[in-house]
Amino acid sequence: MQVLVRDNNVDQALRVLKKKMQREGVFREMKLRRNFEKPSEKRARERAESVRRYRKLLRKRMEREGY
Repeated sequence: MQVLVRDNNVDQALRVLKKKMQREGVFREMKLRRNFEKPSEKRARERAESVRRYRKLLRKRMEREGY
């Protein structure tokens, strides 16, 4: 991942880097890897995340269609 520093403006480059890392999911991955997660816990977490994403999608679809 690269970020260009323009006009010696390191603060702006740092903000851009953080935003890119957030979009890529680097911070989330680091948080998950801090400690060991049992395979059963991982499956349960991923299933719950999937359900959450699906419900959010349904909510947005309903809102768009005016239900």
